[in-house]
Amino acid sequence: MLDNIRIVLINTFHPGNIGAAARAMKNMGLSQLYLVDPRVFPDEEADSRAAGAKDLLDNAVVVDSLDEAIADCQLVIGTSARNRTFDLPIFDAHDCAKKVVGEAQHGKIAIIFGRETMGLHNAELQKCNYHVYIPANPDYPVLNVSAAIQLVCYEIWQAHSKANYVEQEQPYPRQKEMALFYEHLENALRSTRFIIPQHEGKVMEKLRRYFNRSRPEKTELNMLRGILRSIDETVAKIKPVSDQANDKGSES
Repeated sequence: MLDNIRIVLINTFHPGNIGAAARAMKNMGLSQLYLVDPRVFPDEEADSRAAGAKDLLDNAVVVDSLDEAIADCQLVIGTSARNRTFDLPIFDAHDCAKKVVGEAQHGKIAIIFGRETMGLHNAELQKCNYHVYIPANPDYPVLNVSAAIQLVCYEIWQAHSKANYVEQEQPYPRQKEMALFYEHLENALRSTRFIIPQHEGKVMEKLRRYFNRSRPEKTELNMLRGILRSIDETVAKIKPVSDQANDKGSES
């Protein structure tokens, strides 16, 4: 089950933090390390800081984008010490670990950590289903990224050690399936002119936030895709009629 939980580091500046993250993960039984566009990797300092966890570095998956790192995950959790301007369900590290362990027996989970200096960008956090924070001194709540990883991994190990696993009734879709849904949804909204180029606003941003927060199950997502296909078919039937009317108007 722990093999279904991956730690994702985005654009890490200092290679020593990558090595320290690998050591923290191995201490707590986790092995899946994903690196999104690291500044320097591989590196001798990463190897040195990893100590006995160099095997995690050797097997780390390096990708160019966050979308690649989470495409096959059913649950994505972003870490942040700061409150953001949009709503996501929020867990502390303890409750987050229970959620992760409960779902990891049925699908892949990604926990994302941002850059040392600025954490996750808002656009990256918007790809997540949940936001996790580590309770700390409110006057100075920002932890070193490897320390934050250690604490989150510790809570996961504790939750795993105490878990009574139950069957999940319905699986959740993977992120790449959600990405295809968002693409289909946007195309449908444009074809019906719910979204118009001159006044697009933040419709898709808000809809993504809504669906990431509500997390439709696979069967529910299939129903939504069916609704969109029905819209596509209706629009396709209507469009030739309107095209003919336009042609007649131009002839006159």
